[in-house]
Parts: sequence; C-alpha cells; structure tokens
Amino acid sequence: QVQLEESGGGLVQPGGSLRLSCVASGSISSINDMSWYRQAPGKQRELVATAPRGGRANYADSVKGRFTISRDNAKNTVYLQMSSLKPEDTAVYYCNADIWGRGSYAFRPFWGQGTQVTVSS
Repeated sequence: QVQLEESGGGLVQPGGSLRLSCVASGSISSINDMSWYRQAPGKQRELVATAPRGGRANYADSVKGRFTISRDNAKNTVYLQMSSLKPEDTAVYYCNADIWGRGSYAFRPFWGQGTQVTVSS
C-alpha cells in the first residue's frame, strides 16, 4: 500500500511564505514525477509544479518566480516553497506522484489528501 501525506498548509498574509511537504510511504520500488496541484473553490484542479526524477522542474505561469519545487529522493519527499503569496493562491494543495509499487507492473499516479492554503489579511 502506498500513501502520500501532505503537511505545511495554513493561513498566511499576502506577501508571506509557506512551505509544503509531501512524503510518500509504503511499498515503493521507484518514484517518477512528483507534482503539486491545487484546487480553488468552484474551479478545476490545476497543475502548479512538477519535479521530474531527472531534469528541470516546470511551473504554471501563475507561480513562476514565486514558487519553488524540490525533492529529496532519499526521503521520498517533495516540497513546495511558496513566496510572495497572493489571495488568488488560496486553494487546497494536493501532492501527486507516479509510483511503481512493489509487486506492480507499471507506474501509477497516487494522490495525497490535500492541505489547505489560505492567503488573506
């Protein structure tokens, strides 16, 4: 069984910073891409950033220059450092990872339960 668990969400004032973390645990053989998505009320879930196992990270235009995604492969963990936060960044943030579980035959996408980020004064 594979699980993703996010942490680090909360309430922050505009212009502030937050750091989200997501740990993958369980019967894991390999992890490919690790990503962060977000979903604001009444909107579709959107991709925020992706950290490939190898190669450069990529970002949604709306967060470029403000958010940084990174990963620690030894810890099966992905981070999202968010700076210069705006009210429009308010959303539930979800961790996503393509994981090859032990006994599996392919990479499968797994999701965390989500963590709320609220940017408000």
